[in-house]
Amino acid sequence: MSVVFRVNGKSARSNAPSHTPLLWVIREDFKFTGTKFGCGRGLCGACIVHIDGRRALSRQTELSQVAGKSVTTIEGLSRDSSHPLQKAWLAEGVPQCGYCQSGQIMNAADLLARNPKPDREQIIAHMNTNVCRCGAYQRIVRAIERAAKEPEP
Repeated sequence: MSVVFRVNGKSARSNAPSHTPLLWVIREDFKFTGTKFGCGRGLCGACIVHIDGRRALSRQTELSQVAGKSVTTIEGLSRDSSHPLQKAWLAEGVPQCGYCQSGQIMNAADLLARNPKPDREQIIAHMNTNVCRCGAYQRIVRAIERAAKEPEP
């Protein structure tokens, strides 16, 4: 059975088994490889995407759960990397290995969508679902604080 949904603003259809993790569908079928497989258990946040504008763990979400919904990956956050978070990430020198960064940015975008002016404690609390193996946590917090001061494109 075919599952119809939207990916990064475009209509999408997948014939993968309905129990297939969304992560594999967006990476393998649609070639949006910015979203990463990390721990496989929903503990690190590398696989975060947005479903209908809210953060979701794509490795823990079955394809059947996105039928009729809208999925946004890091590639869909902005067409040209002009989102304030993407610019702030570079300005604060956040990326090191880069593996967790798409999940970090998507989680931060979820936070700013819900709370455009979070304080430091709110940022830390919201971002505690993401693991950065390089330990760039302070730079991540600074980047989110910087982005919160910018208007969204």
